[in-house]
Amino acid sequence: MENKNIKWDSIFYGRAWVANIIDTIQKKDVLQSFYLKRYLMRAMMAGFIISIISVFVLMVKTTFSPDIPPGLVNMLGSIAFSFALVLILFTNSELLTSNFMYFTVGLYYRLIHPSRVLKIFLLCFLGNALGALLLFGLMRLTNVMTPEMIQLLSESVHTKSVTFSFHNILVRAIFANFFINISLVIAMQINDVLAKMFVMMFGVTIFAFMGYEHVVYNACLFIGMLYYNVSALQLGHLIKNIAFAFIGNYIGGGLVIGLFYAYLNDHGQFKAIKKGIDPND
Repeated sequence: MENKNIKWDSIFYGRAWVANIIDTIQKKDVLQSFYLKRYLMRAMMAGFIISIISVFVLMVKTTFSPDIPPGLVNMLGSIAFSFALVLILFTNSELLTSNFMYFTVGLYYRLIHPSRVLKIFLLCFLGNALGALLLFGLMRLTNVMTPEMIQLLSESVHTKSVTFSFHNILVRAIFANFFINISLVIAMQINDVLAKMFVMMFGVTIFAFMGYEHVVYNACLFIGMLYYNVSALQLGHLIKNIAFAFIGNYIGGGLVIGLFYAYLNDHGQFKAIKKGIDPND
């Protein structure tokens, strides 16, 4: 039998955490329902940011690789890539993989219909991809991408799409979104801006350094290849990577983090509201 005297806010994250998540879900749902173009633009900005930071990472790796050990080059690239999540969150852009956590919480509390969640996921991914198309389309008009960067991009895409098996991609994707969303959960408890930035950066740095699979990042790399080395792309392998990275990211962010913390912070607050009871009593 449940102990009515449990102080939930002192055991888990409590009402404030749940209220923050629910408020975010409701805003996102309203935005895509009534302001579809603006929602897509926010999602495009996230894809644009990830893509331009991906180009930055390629430049960092190719610039420093002749002079320092490969492991250190990889760490520098991972830290550089972590800037992307900070930019996305502080610009209120729409990233698919963070939405996996948010909307799974909404599904757990039955505050949003699964069909609406699927629509939001697909719209968000479409917007992220369009942002990448725009960035690399503009980048193609410049000489920023050097032959060394294009070669590194091609090697990375081949490894992700051809070399990796489906179960390798799936498990790597679970870990990738686990680290991203556990960082978001921690950052929600912090008010200091610099501390928030640090927490978000170390989660992304870990997943990037370990070579885990992020469906939006991978899609951006594949789109970059459309402009720079389209002949090296193999459609079947690209679909394999996107499909299993998508599923793995949902498991890691939606189930392992979103569902887990939704359950831990569930003290019947929404049932109480439906019955007309003050949940704070």
